[in-house]
Amino acid sequence: MSQMQLKKIVIAGTPGAGKTTFIRSISQIKTVSTERRATDKTSLLKSHTTVGMDFGKMKIYDDLVLHLYGTPGQSRFNFMWEVLITKADAYMLLVAANRPQEFQEVRQIMNFMNRLVTIPMIVGLTHIDSENALSPLQVATELGFDDPRKKPPFVTLNATSPQSIKKALIALLKHLKAQQIQNQSLQLADGRQNNKMIHYDRAQKRFRKSDFLKTGFCLH
Repeated sequence: MSQMQLKKIVIAGTPGAGKTTFIRSISQIKTVSTERRATDKTSLLKSHTTVGMDFGKMKIYDDLVLHLYGTPGQSRFNFMWEVLITKADAYMLLVAANRPQEFQEVRQIMNFMNRLVTIPMIVGLTHIDSENALSPLQVATELGFDDPRKKPPFVTLNATSPQSIKKALIALLKHLKAQQIQNQSLQLADGRQNNKMIHYDRAQKRFRKSDFLKTGFCLH
């Protein structure tokens, strides 16, 4: 029997992007939420907003359990972003595709996270069926992913659909696995290069010693 694994996944994004709904829709336990009545511009989107975190749990495979942590959307709670992201194995950034006016805030969240950690992330587009929603390509361009080599995976999802959420989480786990394999390959290549340098240095030392002895000099 394989040993049960645990992965900590952070769900980030601006207010109203779907973080709380995401976790409530997929969690197999009663979720822990720290919501309060919204009193700022967030109240135009919803009546309550997360001020601490949302927490849920799901067993996605027989040997893998996910702990899901939803961040507050407002930047004044970014101390919680730091607390949560520094413990995470990967994160998903939810972006409301129908609210391009929030993309600057999305970029600020992403930059904040990426300054703290280097972990796999994907972008999850919500509200994609809304009338004014941008396409994944348009959103990627607006977020500054002009270079395909630096662009993270993009997925579309419905935060009220467990099936849709599970597909998005599987995409994130696949990306996490691919990054782990890539990192292992780089470490192996670095190790081989280091070994070559060590052997080269030793050969050089032996050559210098042999060359010195041929001169006939002795040290007393």
